[in-house]
Amino acid sequence: MKLSDKKAILNIDGSAPIELPVYSGTVGPDVLDIRKLYGQSDMFTFDPGFMSTASCESAITYIDGDKGELLYRGYPIEQLAVNCDYLEVCYLLLNGELPNAQQKAEFEYSINHHNLVHEQMHFFLRGFRRDAHPMAILTGLVGAMSAFYHDSTDITNPRHREISAIRLIAKMPTLVAMAYKYSRGEPYVYPRNELSYSGNFLRQMFATPCEDYKVNEVLERAFDRILTLHADHEQNASTSTVRLCGSSGTNPFAAIAAGVACLWGPSHGGANEACLQMLEDIQANGGVAKVGEFMEKVKDKNSGVRLMGFGHRVYKNYDPRAKLMQETCKEVLTALGLENDPLFKLAMELERIALEDQYFVDRKLYPNVDFYSGIVQRAMGIPTQLFTAIFALARTVGWIAQWNEMLSDENYKIGRPRQLYVGSARRDVPSLDKR
Repeated sequence: MKLSDKKAILNIDGSAPIELPVYSGTVGPDVLDIRKLYGQSDMFTFDPGFMSTASCESAITYIDGDKGELLYRGYPIEQLAVNCDYLEVCYLLLNGELPNAQQKAEFEYSINHHNLVHEQMHFFLRGFRRDAHPMAILTGLVGAMSAFYHDSTDITNPRHREISAIRLIAKMPTLVAMAYKYSRGEPYVYPRNELSYSGNFLRQMFATPCEDYKVNEVLERAFDRILTLHADHEQNASTSTVRLCGSSGTNPFAAIAAGVACLWGPSHGGANEACLQMLEDIQANGGVAKVGEFMEKVKDKNSGVRLMGFGHRVYKNYDPRAKLMQETCKEVLTALGLENDPLFKLAMELERIALEDQYFVDRKLYPNVDFYSGIVQRAMGIPTQLFTAIFALARTVGWIAQWNEMLSDENYKIGRPRQLYVGSARRDVPSLDKR
Protein backbone atom coordinates (compact mmCIF):
# COMPACT_ATOMS: atom_id res chain seq x y z
CA MET A 1 0.00 0.00 0.00
CA LYS A 2 1.08 3.59 -0.49
CA LEU A 3 0.41 6.75 1.47
CA SER A 4 -2.25 8.85 -0.25
CA ASP A 5 -2.19 12.61 -0.69
CA LYS A 6 -5.62 12.68 0.97
CA LYS A 7 -5.91 13.62 4.63
CA ALA A 8 -8.61 12.56 7.08
CA ILE A 9 -9.21 14.71 10.16
CA LEU A 10 -11.22 13.36 13.09
CA ASN A 11 -12.78 15.99 15.36
CA ILE A 12 -13.99 14.86 18.77
CA ASP A 13 -15.71 17.39 21.04
CA GLY A 14 -13.27 18.97 23.46
CA SER A 15 -10.19 17.34 21.95
CA ALA A 16 -7.58 18.39 19.45
CA PRO A 17 -8.19 17.23 15.87
CA ILE A 18 -6.64 13.85 15.04
CA GLU A 19 -5.10 13.29 11.63
CA LEU A 20 -5.62 9.77 10.26
CA PRO A 21 -3.29 8.65 7.44
CA VAL A 22 -4.99 7.49 4.25
CA TYR A 23 -3.52 4.63 2.22
CA SER A 24 -4.30 3.48 -1.32
CA GLY A 25 -4.17 -0.01 -2.79
CA THR A 26 -3.78 -0.98 -6.43
CA VAL A 27 -7.54 -0.77 -7.00
CA GLY A 28 -10.54 -0.43 -4.72
CA PRO A 29 -11.40 1.93 -1.85
CA ASP A 30 -8.75 3.80 0.12
CA VAL A 31 -8.40 2.99 3.83
CA LEU A 32 -8.08 5.12 6.95
CA ASP A 33 -5.22 4.04 9.19
CA ILE A 34 -6.66 3.91 12.71
CA ARG A 35 -3.84 1.94 14.35
CA LYS A 36 -2.95 4.86 16.64
CA LEU A 37 -6.52 5.99 17.26
CA TYR A 38 -6.84 4.43 20.72
CA GLY A 39 -3.59 5.95 21.93
CA GLN A 40 -4.55 9.40 20.63
CA SER A 41 -8.22 9.45 21.62
CA ASP A 42 -8.83 6.66 24.17
CA MET A 43 -11.55 5.42 21.78
CA PHE A 44 -12.07 2.34 19.56
CA THR A 45 -14.04 2.04 16.35
CA PHE A 46 -17.24 -0.06 16.33
CA ASP A 47 -17.83 -2.25 13.28
CA PRO A 48 -19.86 -5.46 13.89
CA GLY A 49 -19.13 -8.03 11.19
CA PHE A 50 -16.13 -5.95 10.06
CA MET A 51 -18.18 -4.58 7.16
CA SER A 52 -16.07 -1.41 6.91
CA THR A 53 -12.77 -2.65 8.31
CA ALA A 54 -9.71 -3.82 6.38
CA SER A 55 -7.95 -6.25 8.72
CA CYS A 56 -4.88 -6.63 6.52
CA GLU A 57 -3.28 -5.74 3.22
CA SER A 58 -3.22 -8.53 0.64
CA ALA A 59 -2.04 -9.05 -2.92
CA ILE A 60 -3.92 -12.30 -3.53
CA THR A 61 -7.57 -11.72 -4.37
CA TYR A 62 -9.61 -8.65 -5.29
CA ILE A 63 -13.40 -8.41 -5.44
CA ASP A 64 -15.46 -5.51 -6.76
CA GLY A 65 -18.98 -6.41 -5.69
CA ASP A 66 -20.62 -3.57 -7.60
CA LYS A 67 -19.01 -4.59 -10.89
CA GLY A 68 -19.28 -8.33 -10.24
CA GLU A 69 -15.53 -8.72 -10.60
CA LEU A 70 -13.28 -11.38 -9.04
CA LEU A 71 -9.51 -11.34 -9.64
CA TYR A 72 -6.87 -13.84 -8.53
CA ARG A 73 -3.51 -12.01 -8.51
CA GLY A 74 -5.01 -9.60 -11.05
CA TYR A 75 -6.37 -12.26 -13.43
CA PRO A 76 -10.18 -12.34 -13.99
CA ILE A 77 -11.80 -15.54 -12.76
CA GLU A 78 -13.58 -15.89 -16.13
CA GLN A 79 -10.23 -16.26 -17.91
CA LEU A 80 -8.59 -18.51 -15.33
CA ALA A 81 -11.53 -20.92 -15.24
CA VAL A 82 -11.39 -21.36 -19.02
CA ASN A 83 -7.66 -21.21 -19.73
CA CYS A 84 -6.03 -22.81 -16.65
CA ASP A 85 -6.47 -25.93 -14.58
CA TYR A 86 -6.79 -25.90 -10.80
CA LEU A 87 -3.14 -26.65 -10.04
CA GLU A 88 -2.04 -23.74 -12.23
CA VAL A 89 -4.39 -21.55 -10.18
CA CYS A 90 -2.92 -23.00 -6.98
CA TYR A 91 0.57 -22.08 -8.17
CA LEU A 92 -0.65 -18.58 -9.03
CA LEU A 93 -2.23 -18.01 -5.62
CA LEU A 94 0.83 -19.30 -3.79
CA ASN A 95 3.51 -17.63 -5.89
CA GLY A 96 1.93 -14.57 -7.47
CA GLU A 97 2.44 -15.56 -11.11
CA LEU A 98 1.17 -18.30 -13.41
CA PRO A 99 3.68 -21.11 -13.93
CA ASN A 100 5.60 -21.70 -17.14
CA ALA A 101 5.70 -25.23 -18.56
CA GLN A 102 8.63 -26.36 -16.41
CA GLN A 103 7.27 -24.80 -13.22
CA LYS A 104 3.88 -26.39 -13.86
CA ALA A 105 5.42 -29.83 -14.34
CA GLU A 106 7.52 -29.51 -11.16
CA PHE A 107 4.56 -28.29 -9.12
CA GLU A 108 2.32 -31.10 -10.36
CA TYR A 109 5.05 -33.61 -9.53
CA SER A 110 5.30 -32.24 -5.98
CA ILE A 111 1.55 -32.46 -5.46
CA ASN A 112 1.25 -35.94 -6.95
CA HIS A 113 4.05 -37.27 -4.77
CA HIS A 114 2.58 -35.97 -1.51
CA ASN A 115 -1.00 -37.20 -1.93
CA LEU A 116 -0.70 -40.27 0.30
CA VAL A 117 -1.55 -39.91 3.99
CA HIS A 118 0.06 -41.81 6.83
CA GLU A 119 -1.47 -45.27 7.28
CA GLN A 120 -2.24 -44.48 10.91
CA MET A 121 -4.74 -41.89 9.71
CA HIS A 122 -6.89 -44.87 8.69
CA PHE A 123 -7.04 -45.97 12.32
CA PHE A 124 -7.84 -42.43 13.39
CA LEU A 125 -10.93 -42.51 11.17
CA ARG A 126 -12.31 -45.52 13.00
CA GLY A 127 -12.95 -43.37 16.05
CA PHE A 128 -15.80 -41.63 14.20
CA ARG A 129 -19.31 -42.98 13.85
CA ARG A 130 -20.14 -44.12 10.34
CA ASP A 131 -22.89 -41.50 10.13
CA ALA A 132 -20.67 -38.61 11.27
CA HIS A 133 -20.89 -35.49 9.12
CA PRO A 134 -17.92 -35.33 6.69
CA MET A 135 -17.00 -31.88 8.02
CA ALA A 136 -16.71 -33.27 11.56
CA ILE A 137 -14.34 -35.91 10.22
CA LEU A 138 -12.39 -33.46 8.06
CA THR A 139 -11.89 -31.00 10.92
CA GLY A 140 -10.41 -33.79 13.02
CA LEU A 141 -8.24 -35.26 10.26
CA VAL A 142 -6.72 -31.94 9.19
CA GLY A 143 -5.91 -30.99 12.75
CA ALA A 144 -4.44 -34.44 13.34
CA MET A 145 -1.97 -34.00 10.49
CA SER A 146 0.11 -31.81 12.81
CA ALA A 147 0.86 -34.98 14.80
CA PHE A 148 2.40 -36.65 11.74
CA TYR A 149 4.51 -33.92 10.12
CA HIS A 150 6.78 -32.42 12.76
CA ASP A 151 9.39 -31.67 10.10
CA SER A 152 7.43 -28.79 8.59
CA THR A 153 5.77 -26.89 11.44
CA ASP A 154 8.37 -24.17 12.01
CA ILE A 155 6.32 -21.23 10.75
CA THR A 156 9.36 -18.93 10.74
CA ASN A 157 11.01 -21.13 8.10
CA PRO A 158 9.80 -20.31 4.54
CA ARG A 159 10.79 -23.78 3.35
CA HIS A 160 8.66 -25.39 6.07
CA ARG A 161 5.71 -23.22 5.05
CA GLU A 162 6.18 -24.28 1.42
CA ILE A 163 6.27 -27.98 2.34
CA SER A 164 3.16 -27.59 4.50
CA ALA A 165 1.34 -25.91 1.62
CA ILE A 166 2.21 -28.77 -0.75
CA ARG A 167 1.15 -31.38 1.80
CA LEU A 168 -2.18 -29.76 2.57
CA ILE A 169 -3.12 -29.20 -1.07
CA ALA A 170 -2.00 -32.73 -2.02
CA LYS A 171 -3.58 -34.63 0.87
CA MET A 172 -6.90 -32.83 1.21
CA PRO A 173 -8.56 -34.74 -1.69
CA THR A 174 -7.39 -38.02 -0.14
CA LEU A 175 -8.85 -37.04 3.25
CA VAL A 176 -12.22 -35.99 1.77
CA ALA A 177 -12.44 -39.20 -0.27
CA MET A 178 -11.51 -41.25 2.82
CA ALA A 179 -14.31 -39.59 4.81
CA TYR A 180 -16.77 -40.50 2.04
CA LYS A 181 -15.59 -44.10 1.75
CA TYR A 182 -15.69 -44.52 5.51
CA SER A 183 -19.33 -43.36 5.64
CA ARG A 184 -20.21 -45.98 3.02
CA GLY A 185 -18.22 -48.80 4.58
CA GLU A 186 -16.13 -49.15 1.44
CA PRO A 187 -12.34 -49.67 1.28
CA TYR A 188 -10.18 -46.59 0.79
CA VAL A 189 -8.82 -46.04 -2.71
CA TYR A 190 -5.21 -44.95 -2.97
CA PRO A 191 -4.29 -42.11 -5.36
CA ARG A 192 -2.58 -42.72 -8.69
CA ASN A 193 0.23 -40.36 -9.65
CA GLU A 194 -0.46 -40.47 -13.39
CA LEU A 195 -3.93 -38.95 -12.99
CA SER A 196 -4.81 -35.26 -12.78
CA TYR A 197 -5.64 -33.65 -9.46
CA SER A 198 -9.39 -33.70 -10.19
CA GLY A 199 -9.32 -37.07 -11.94
CA ASN A 200 -7.53 -38.59 -8.99
CA PHE A 201 -10.15 -37.32 -6.57
CA LEU A 202 -13.05 -38.68 -8.64
CA ARG A 203 -11.34 -42.06 -8.82
CA GLN A 204 -10.71 -42.10 -5.08
CA MET A 205 -14.37 -41.28 -4.55
CA PHE A 206 -16.04 -43.73 -6.89
CA ALA A 207 -13.62 -46.56 -7.69
CA THR A 208 -13.92 -49.93 -5.95
CA PRO A 209 -11.63 -52.99 -5.98
CA CYS A 210 -14.30 -54.85 -7.95
CA GLU A 211 -13.75 -53.17 -11.31
CA ASP A 212 -11.65 -50.62 -13.15
CA TYR A 213 -12.73 -47.02 -12.96
CA LYS A 214 -12.37 -44.73 -15.96
CA VAL A 215 -12.50 -41.01 -15.26
CA ASN A 216 -15.11 -39.19 -17.34
CA GLU A 217 -13.29 -36.26 -18.96
CA VAL A 218 -16.34 -33.98 -18.82
CA LEU A 219 -16.80 -34.62 -15.09
CA GLU A 220 -13.07 -34.24 -14.52
CA ARG A 221 -13.10 -30.85 -16.24
CA ALA A 222 -16.25 -29.81 -14.37
CA PHE A 223 -14.83 -30.72 -10.99
CA ASP A 224 -11.62 -28.87 -11.80
CA ARG A 225 -13.68 -25.76 -12.56
CA ILE A 226 -15.57 -26.10 -9.28
CA LEU A 227 -12.24 -26.09 -7.47
CA THR A 228 -10.97 -23.07 -9.40
CA LEU A 229 -14.11 -21.02 -8.75
CA HIS A 230 -13.86 -21.66 -5.00
CA ALA A 231 -10.07 -21.43 -4.57
CA ASP A 232 -10.08 -18.07 -2.79
CA HIS A 233 -12.51 -15.26 -2.04
CA GLU A 234 -10.65 -12.51 -0.22
CA GLN A 235 -11.20 -11.95 3.55
CA ASN A 236 -14.33 -14.05 4.07
CA ALA A 237 -15.23 -15.65 7.41
CA SER A 238 -13.15 -18.83 7.05
CA THR A 239 -10.12 -17.04 5.57
CA SER A 240 -10.23 -14.47 8.36
CA THR A 241 -10.47 -17.37 10.81
CA VAL A 242 -7.34 -18.97 9.35
CA ARG A 243 -5.49 -15.65 9.58
CA LEU A 244 -6.66 -14.98 13.14
CA CYS A 245 -5.87 -18.52 14.28
CA GLY A 246 -2.52 -18.45 12.49
CA SER A 247 -1.63 -15.08 14.00
CA SER A 248 -1.05 -16.82 17.34
CA GLY A 249 1.85 -18.72 15.78
CA THR A 250 0.07 -22.06 15.67
CA ASN A 251 1.06 -24.70 13.13
CA PRO A 252 -0.50 -24.58 9.63
CA PHE A 253 -2.58 -27.74 10.07
CA ALA A 254 -4.31 -26.28 13.14
CA ALA A 255 -4.95 -22.99 11.31
CA ILE A 256 -6.49 -24.77 8.31
CA ALA A 257 -8.57 -27.00 10.61
CA ALA A 258 -10.00 -23.79 12.10
CA GLY A 259 -10.89 -22.65 8.59
CA VAL A 260 -12.63 -25.96 7.89
CA ALA A 261 -14.67 -25.60 11.08
CA CYS A 262 -15.74 -22.05 10.16
CA LEU A 263 -16.65 -23.07 6.63
CA TRP A 264 -19.04 -25.66 8.02
CA GLY A 265 -21.60 -22.97 8.88
CA PRO A 266 -24.76 -22.82 6.69
CA SER A 267 -24.21 -19.10 6.10
CA HIS A 268 -20.81 -19.84 4.56
CA GLY A 269 -19.74 -23.14 3.00
CA GLY A 270 -23.07 -24.84 3.57
CA ALA A 271 -24.89 -22.50 1.18
CA ASN A 272 -24.89 -24.84 -1.85
CA GLU A 273 -26.23 -27.66 0.33
CA ALA A 274 -29.06 -25.36 1.48
CA CYS A 275 -29.74 -24.32 -2.13
CA LEU A 276 -30.07 -27.90 -3.33
CA GLN A 277 -32.38 -28.68 -0.40
CA MET A 278 -34.58 -25.76 -1.46
CA LEU A 279 -34.82 -27.09 -5.03
CA GLU A 280 -35.66 -30.58 -3.79
CA ASP A 281 -38.38 -29.17 -1.53
CA ILE A 282 -39.95 -27.25 -4.42
CA GLN A 283 -39.81 -30.36 -6.59
CA ALA A 284 -41.50 -32.43 -3.88
CA ASN A 285 -44.27 -29.84 -3.63
CA GLY A 286 -45.24 -29.52 -7.26
CA GLY A 287 -42.11 -28.76 -9.26
CA VAL A 288 -41.88 -26.11 -11.97
CA ALA A 289 -45.62 -25.45 -11.83
CA LYS A 290 -45.21 -24.17 -8.26
CA VAL A 291 -42.19 -21.95 -8.84
CA GLY A 292 -44.28 -18.79 -9.29
CA GLU A 293 -46.16 -19.51 -6.06
CA PHE A 294 -42.88 -20.14 -4.25
CA MET A 295 -41.40 -16.84 -5.43
CA GLU A 296 -44.48 -14.96 -4.20
CA LYS A 297 -43.92 -16.49 -0.78
CA VAL A 298 -40.31 -15.32 -0.91
CA LYS A 299 -41.54 -11.76 -1.43
CA ASP A 300 -43.82 -12.05 1.61
CA LYS A 301 -41.72 -11.15 4.65
CA ASN A 302 -44.15 -12.98 6.94
CA SER A 303 -43.98 -16.30 5.10
CA GLY A 304 -40.58 -17.33 6.46
CA VAL A 305 -39.64 -18.66 2.99
CA ARG A 306 -36.08 -17.84 1.89
CA LEU A 307 -34.63 -17.87 -1.61
CA MET A 308 -31.32 -19.72 -1.41
CA GLY A 309 -28.56 -19.32 -3.99
CA PHE A 310 -29.48 -15.74 -4.90
CA GLY A 311 -27.71 -12.60 -3.81
CA HIS A 312 -24.36 -12.38 -2.05
CA ARG A 313 -22.94 -10.40 0.85
CA VAL A 314 -20.18 -9.04 -1.39
CA TYR A 315 -21.58 -9.06 -4.93
CA LYS A 316 -24.17 -6.39 -5.62
CA ASN A 317 -24.19 -7.45 -9.24
CA TYR A 318 -24.09 -10.83 -10.99
CA ASP A 319 -21.65 -13.25 -9.34
CA PRO A 320 -19.02 -13.75 -12.10
CA ARG A 321 -18.67 -17.39 -11.06
CA ALA A 322 -22.38 -18.12 -11.54
CA LYS A 323 -22.37 -17.93 -15.35
CA LEU A 324 -19.35 -20.25 -15.52
CA MET A 325 -21.05 -22.72 -13.21
CA GLN A 326 -24.25 -22.56 -15.26
CA GLU A 327 -22.26 -23.51 -18.39
CA THR A 328 -20.58 -26.33 -16.50
CA CYS A 329 -23.96 -27.52 -15.25
CA LYS A 330 -25.28 -27.81 -18.80
CA GLU A 331 -22.15 -29.69 -19.95
CA VAL A 332 -22.34 -32.19 -17.12
CA LEU A 333 -26.05 -32.87 -17.48
CA THR A 334 -25.66 -33.33 -21.24
CA ALA A 335 -22.72 -35.72 -20.80
CA LEU A 336 -24.71 -37.80 -18.33
CA GLY A 337 -27.92 -37.77 -20.36
CA LEU A 338 -29.70 -35.66 -17.74
CA GLU A 339 -30.72 -32.73 -19.91
CA ASN A 340 -34.26 -33.02 -18.56
CA ASP A 341 -33.17 -33.08 -14.94
CA PRO A 342 -36.14 -31.62 -13.02
CA LEU A 343 -33.97 -29.70 -10.57
CA PHE A 344 -32.10 -27.99 -13.40
CA LYS A 345 -35.41 -26.97 -14.97
CA LEU A 346 -36.49 -25.62 -11.61
CA ALA A 347 -33.26 -23.67 -11.31
CA MET A 348 -33.67 -22.12 -14.75
CA GLU A 349 -37.24 -21.07 -13.98
CA LEU A 350 -36.24 -19.56 -10.64
CA GLU A 351 -33.46 -17.65 -12.37
CA ARG A 352 -35.81 -16.41 -15.11
CA ILE A 353 -38.29 -15.01 -12.60
CA ALA A 354 -35.57 -13.44 -10.46
CA LEU A 355 -34.07 -11.65 -13.47
CA GLU A 356 -37.46 -10.35 -14.66
CA ASP A 357 -39.46 -9.66 -11.49
CA GLN A 358 -38.91 -6.07 -10.35
CA TYR A 359 -38.86 -7.11 -6.68
CA PHE A 360 -35.73 -9.20 -7.19
CA VAL A 361 -34.18 -6.83 -9.76
CA ASP A 362 -34.45 -3.88 -7.36
CA ARG A 363 -32.74 -5.92 -4.65
CA LYS A 364 -30.09 -7.20 -7.06
CA LEU A 365 -30.82 -10.81 -6.13
CA TYR A 366 -28.90 -12.48 -8.91
CA PRO A 367 -27.89 -16.17 -8.86
CA ASN A 368 -24.59 -16.87 -7.14
CA VAL A 369 -22.13 -19.72 -7.63
CA ASP A 370 -23.91 -21.93 -5.07
CA PHE A 371 -27.08 -21.91 -7.15
CA TYR A 372 -25.69 -24.26 -9.79
CA SER A 373 -22.78 -25.98 -8.05
CA GLY A 374 -25.09 -28.16 -5.97
CA ILE A 375 -26.86 -29.44 -9.09
CA VAL A 376 -23.51 -30.22 -10.74
CA GLN A 377 -22.19 -32.16 -7.76
CA ARG A 378 -25.45 -34.04 -7.30
CA ALA A 379 -25.37 -35.09 -10.96
CA MET A 380 -21.80 -36.32 -10.51
CA GLY A 381 -22.95 -38.61 -7.69
CA ILE A 382 -21.52 -36.56 -4.83
CA PRO A 383 -23.83 -36.74 -1.78
CA THR A 384 -25.19 -33.49 -0.41
CA GLN A 385 -23.45 -33.91 2.95
CA LEU A 386 -20.08 -33.86 1.18
CA PHE A 387 -20.59 -30.52 -0.61
CA THR A 388 -19.03 -28.41 2.14
CA ALA A 389 -16.05 -30.77 2.47
CA ILE A 390 -15.38 -30.30 -1.24
CA PHE A 391 -15.62 -26.54 -0.74
CA ALA A 392 -12.93 -26.92 1.95
CA LEU A 393 -10.82 -28.95 -0.46
CA ALA A 394 -11.02 -26.16 -3.04
CA ARG A 395 -10.42 -23.35 -0.54
CA THR A 396 -7.38 -24.94 1.11
CA VAL A 397 -4.97 -23.27 -1.30
CA GLY A 398 -6.53 -19.88 -0.64
CA TRP A 399 -6.27 -20.35 3.11
CA ILE A 400 -2.64 -21.42 2.84
CA ALA A 401 -1.75 -18.54 0.51
CA GLN A 402 -3.38 -16.04 2.88
CA TRP A 403 -1.74 -17.62 5.95
CA ASN A 404 1.69 -17.54 4.29
CA GLU A 405 1.20 -13.94 3.19
CA MET A 406 0.28 -12.94 6.75
CA LEU A 407 3.41 -14.55 8.19
CA SER A 408 5.54 -12.76 5.58
CA ASP A 409 4.04 -9.36 6.45
CA GLU A 410 6.35 -7.13 8.50
CA ASN A 411 3.26 -5.65 10.19
CA TYR A 412 2.01 -9.08 11.27
CA LYS A 413 0.99 -9.41 14.91
CA ILE A 414 -1.45 -11.56 16.86
CA GLY A 415 -5.07 -10.61 16.23
CA ARG A 416 -6.88 -8.92 19.10
CA PRO A 417 -10.25 -7.35 18.19
CA ARG A 418 -11.69 -4.85 20.66
CA GLN A 419 -15.24 -4.61 22.00
CA LEU A 420 -17.89 -2.19 23.25
CA TYR A 421 -18.58 -3.46 26.76
CA VAL A 422 -22.26 -3.16 27.80
CA GLY A 423 -22.28 -5.37 30.92
CA SER A 424 -22.43 -4.38 34.59
CA ALA A 425 -20.07 -1.74 35.91
CA ARG A 426 -17.67 -2.66 38.70
CA ARG A 427 -19.49 -3.92 41.79
CA ASP A 428 -18.65 -5.74 45.00
CA VAL A 429 -19.52 -9.37 45.68
CA PRO A 430 -22.14 -9.57 48.48
CA SER A 431 -21.96 -12.28 51.09
CA LEU A 432 -24.07 -15.37 50.51
CA ASP A 433 -26.78 -14.34 53.03
CA LYS A 434 -27.31 -11.03 51.21
CA ARG A 435 -27.80 -12.36 47.69
